[in-house]
Amino acid sequence: MAERRSIRRFKPDPIPREIIENLIDAARWAPSAGNLQPWHFYVVVRQDRRRCLANAALNQDFLAEAPVCILVCAEPGRSASHYGDRGRELYCLQDTAAAVQNILVLATAYGLGTCWVGAFDEYRLKSCMGLPEDQRPVAMIALGYPAVENQSRPNRRGLDEIRTYI
Repeated sequence: MAERRSIRRFKPDPIPREIIENLIDAARWAPSAGNLQPWHFYVVVRQDRRRCLANAALNQDFLAEAPVCILVCAEPGRSASHYGDRGRELYCLQDTAAAVQNILVLATAYGLGTCWVGAFDEYRLKSCMGLPEDQRPVAMIALGYPAVENQSRPNRRGLDEIRTYI
Protein backbone atom coordinates (compact mmCIF):
# COMPACT_ATOMS: atom_id res chain seq x y z
CA MET A 1 0.00 0.00 0.00
CA ALA A 2 2.80 2.40 0.86
CA GLU A 3 4.35 1.98 -2.60
CA ARG A 4 1.44 3.65 -4.41
CA ARG A 5 2.15 7.17 -5.64
CA SER A 6 0.45 9.72 -7.86
CA ILE A 7 2.40 9.57 -11.13
CA ARG A 8 2.03 12.26 -13.79
CA ARG A 9 4.82 11.35 -16.25
CA PHE A 10 4.50 8.16 -18.25
CA LYS A 11 6.45 6.18 -20.81
CA PRO A 12 4.60 5.79 -24.12
CA ASP A 13 4.72 1.98 -23.79
CA PRO A 14 1.37 0.28 -24.36
CA ILE A 15 -0.32 -1.53 -21.50
CA PRO A 16 -1.35 -5.10 -22.34
CA ARG A 17 -5.11 -5.47 -22.64
CA GLU A 18 -5.04 -8.40 -20.20
CA ILE A 19 -3.68 -6.11 -17.50
CA ILE A 20 -6.34 -3.50 -18.19
CA GLU A 21 -9.04 -6.18 -18.02
CA ASN A 22 -7.61 -7.38 -14.70
CA LEU A 23 -7.75 -3.83 -13.34
CA ILE A 24 -11.41 -3.46 -14.29
CA ASP A 25 -12.11 -6.91 -12.87
CA ALA A 26 -10.53 -5.84 -9.57
CA ALA A 27 -12.75 -2.75 -9.58
CA ARG A 28 -15.92 -4.78 -9.96
CA TRP A 29 -15.05 -6.75 -6.82
CA ALA A 30 -15.10 -3.59 -4.70
CA PRO A 31 -17.78 -3.48 -2.02
CA SER A 32 -20.96 -1.60 -2.85
CA ALA A 33 -24.08 -0.76 -0.89
CA GLY A 34 -26.59 -3.53 -1.40
CA ASN A 35 -24.18 -5.09 -3.92
CA LEU A 36 -25.75 -2.78 -6.51
CA GLN A 37 -22.41 -2.09 -8.25
CA PRO A 38 -23.41 1.40 -9.44
CA TRP A 39 -20.47 2.01 -11.76
CA HIS A 40 -19.29 2.04 -15.33
CA PHE A 41 -15.67 2.17 -16.50
CA TYR A 42 -14.55 3.74 -19.76
CA VAL A 43 -11.08 2.65 -20.89
CA VAL A 44 -9.93 5.70 -22.85
CA VAL A 45 -7.20 4.84 -25.35
CA ARG A 46 -7.88 7.24 -28.22
CA GLN A 47 -5.68 10.34 -28.13
CA ASP A 48 -8.55 12.69 -28.99
CA ARG A 49 -10.61 11.30 -26.11
CA ARG A 50 -7.71 11.55 -23.67
CA ARG A 51 -7.30 15.18 -24.79
CA CYS A 52 -11.00 15.68 -24.01
CA LEU A 53 -10.36 14.37 -20.48
CA ALA A 54 -7.35 16.66 -20.02
CA ASN A 55 -9.25 19.72 -21.22
CA ALA A 56 -12.22 18.98 -18.96
CA ALA A 57 -9.78 18.44 -16.07
CA LEU A 58 -8.65 22.05 -16.07
CA ASN A 59 -5.93 21.35 -18.66
CA GLN A 60 -4.11 18.64 -16.73
CA ASP A 61 -2.12 17.58 -19.79
CA PHE A 62 -0.67 14.43 -18.27
CA LEU A 63 -4.09 12.83 -18.83
CA ALA A 64 -3.63 13.24 -22.58
CA GLU A 65 -0.04 12.00 -22.39
CA ALA A 66 -0.79 8.81 -20.42
CA PRO A 67 -1.21 5.80 -22.73
CA VAL A 68 -4.52 4.91 -21.05
CA CYS A 69 -7.03 6.70 -18.87
CA ILE A 70 -9.91 5.10 -17.07
CA LEU A 71 -12.98 7.27 -16.65
CA VAL A 72 -15.04 6.05 -13.71
CA CYS A 73 -18.71 6.92 -13.67
CA ALA A 74 -21.28 6.38 -10.96
CA GLU A 75 -24.82 5.31 -11.77
CA PRO A 76 -26.74 7.27 -9.12
CA GLY A 77 -30.12 5.94 -10.22
CA ARG A 78 -29.02 2.37 -9.55
CA SER A 79 -28.21 3.28 -5.94
CA ALA A 80 -31.29 5.46 -5.57
CA SER A 81 -33.54 2.60 -6.67
CA HIS A 82 -32.83 0.88 -3.37
CA TYR A 83 -31.64 3.65 -1.04
CA GLY A 84 -33.37 6.81 -2.29
CA ASP A 85 -31.61 10.15 -1.98
CA ARG A 86 -28.85 8.78 0.26
CA GLY A 87 -27.99 6.21 -2.39
CA ARG A 88 -28.02 8.85 -5.14
CA GLU A 89 -25.98 11.43 -3.23
CA LEU A 90 -23.60 9.31 -1.16
CA TYR A 91 -23.53 5.54 -1.60
CA CYS A 92 -22.83 5.53 -5.33
CA LEU A 93 -19.86 7.86 -4.71
CA GLN A 94 -18.50 5.73 -1.88
CA ASP A 95 -18.88 2.62 -4.02
CA THR A 96 -17.04 4.05 -7.00
CA ALA A 97 -14.27 5.35 -4.72
CA ALA A 98 -13.73 1.81 -3.42
CA ALA A 99 -13.56 0.56 -7.02
CA VAL A 100 -11.00 3.24 -7.91
CA GLN A 101 -8.83 2.23 -4.95
CA ASN A 102 -8.86 -1.39 -6.13
CA ILE A 103 -7.60 -0.25 -9.54
CA LEU A 104 -4.85 1.89 -8.01
CA VAL A 105 -3.56 -0.84 -5.72
CA LEU A 106 -3.52 -3.55 -8.40
CA ALA A 107 -1.92 -1.20 -10.93
CA THR A 108 0.89 -0.58 -8.46
CA ALA A 109 1.40 -4.34 -8.10
CA TYR A 110 1.78 -4.53 -11.91
CA GLY A 111 4.45 -1.81 -11.82
CA LEU A 112 2.13 0.77 -13.34
CA GLY A 113 1.82 4.37 -12.27
CA THR A 114 -1.53 6.01 -11.70
CA CYS A 115 -2.97 9.38 -10.81
CA TRP A 116 -6.52 9.70 -9.49
CA VAL A 117 -8.01 12.95 -10.80
CA GLY A 118 -11.17 14.41 -9.35
CA ALA A 119 -10.74 18.04 -10.39
CA PHE A 120 -12.73 18.48 -13.59
CA ASP A 121 -15.71 20.25 -15.10
CA GLU A 122 -18.32 17.52 -14.91
CA TYR A 123 -20.64 19.03 -17.51
CA ARG A 124 -17.88 19.71 -20.01
CA LEU A 125 -16.65 16.15 -19.54
CA LYS A 126 -20.11 14.64 -20.03
CA SER A 127 -20.53 16.68 -23.20
CA CYS A 128 -17.19 15.94 -24.84
CA MET A 129 -17.32 12.23 -23.95
CA GLY A 130 -20.98 11.83 -24.89
CA LEU A 131 -21.85 10.16 -21.59
CA PRO A 132 -25.38 8.92 -20.96
CA GLU A 133 -27.56 11.04 -18.69
CA ASP A 134 -27.79 8.28 -16.08
CA GLN A 135 -24.02 8.27 -15.48
CA ARG A 136 -22.08 10.77 -13.39
CA PRO A 137 -18.31 11.03 -13.92
CA VAL A 138 -16.58 10.89 -10.56
CA ALA A 139 -12.94 10.06 -11.28
CA MET A 140 -10.31 9.82 -13.98
CA ILE A 141 -7.30 7.57 -13.59
CA ALA A 142 -4.19 8.26 -15.67
CA LEU A 143 -2.44 4.94 -16.21
CA GLY A 144 0.95 3.96 -17.59
CA TYR A 145 4.48 2.88 -16.87
CA PRO A 146 6.23 5.63 -14.86
CA ALA A 147 8.71 7.69 -16.89
CA VAL A 148 10.75 8.45 -13.79
CA GLU A 149 11.30 6.52 -10.60
CA ASN A 150 9.63 8.33 -7.76
CA GLN A 151 11.73 7.57 -4.69
CA SER A 152 10.21 10.15 -2.39
CA ARG A 153 7.65 9.01 0.10
CA PRO A 154 4.88 11.56 0.61
CA ASN A 155 4.24 12.79 4.12
CA ARG A 156 1.39 11.12 5.92
CA ARG A 157 -0.19 12.15 9.18
CA GLY A 158 0.78 9.91 12.07
CA LEU A 159 -1.55 7.24 13.40
CA ASP A 160 -1.91 9.16 16.67
CA GLU A 161 -3.32 12.10 14.72
CA ILE A 162 -5.93 10.16 12.77
CA ARG A 163 -6.98 7.30 15.07
CA THR A 164 -8.99 7.29 18.28
CA TYR A 165 -10.06 4.22 20.21
CA ILE A 166 -13.39 4.74 21.95
